[in-house]
This record gives sequence, structure tokens and C-alpha cells, in this order.
Amino acid sequence: MNFNDVNEAASAVQNLSEEECWNALLSASLGRLAVSVGGIPDIFPVNFVAADRRLLFRTASGTKLIELTVNNRVAFETDGVGRDEAWSVVVHGTARALDTQRDVDDAAALPLRPLIPTFKPVFVEIVPESITGRRFILGPEPTAALI
Repeated sequence: MNFNDVNEAASAVQNLSEEECWNALLSASLGRLAVSVGGIPDIFPVNFVAADRRLLFRTASGTKLIELTVNNRVAFETDGVGRDEAWSVVVHGTARALDTQRDVDDAAALPLRPLIPTFKPVFVEIVPESITGRRFILGPEPTAALI
């Protein structure tokens, strides 16, 4: 691998600023929620909306909601792939089911509907503690190998 290959590889991955991460989150609607209970990690696909520097999704009673009740510390990841670039954003934070009528009404006013025809009456918010992201410039694999 020559010097130019190293420079090209280094510039193919770029860290996103916090503002760029939020812009990416605002453009996305499907992500993955990671939780861990009793040392056993679990991951759930969820559709979501970003609003007021927090993430919201809907769910029903079940494993996901039980696990969030046991351990509200979560990771959330969403990404996007275009023709020339891709990106990934990871949020670490705390999750809680909305429990006041005002919070539920405010969340219900957002464009957040189940993707499949299921009843999901519980609104959950994730309040970020950290947010990181990366942009990937897509292209062919370098031809030179590091020996």
C-alpha cells in the first residue's frame, strides 16, 4: 500500500459533528434499539422520530418494554446508504415510557406511526447522553495489499 492509498483510506471515513448527527437522525425513520438485562444483550428494530434533541418510538407490552423497565440505559443506532456515501449514528442514553397525558399527547402529535398494522400504545423516549456518527465515502477496494 502506498502513501496515496493510506491517505485515501483515511479520508474515506469522517467523524460527524453533533449537529451533523442530529441532521442524520432527522432524516431517518428506522433504527435499532440495543438493551442489556442480566448481561444478555438484545436488539430490536424500531421506527422512530427525532424531536427536541431526543428520540421517540412506540411499542406495546412485551419483551422490549420489560427490558427497558429493568435497565433503562440503551444504545440506539441508525444509518443510511446512498450512491456515493453512507453514514451511521450511535446514541447512548436513557429510555423511559412517557407517563403523563401531556407528554403522550405531545408525542402523539408527531409523525410517528407503526410500520405494520399493530397496536403500539406506549410512547418511549430516549434522552441522549452521547451521540457520535461517521460518514463513509464509498468506492472500490484499493488494489494494493499491505505486505
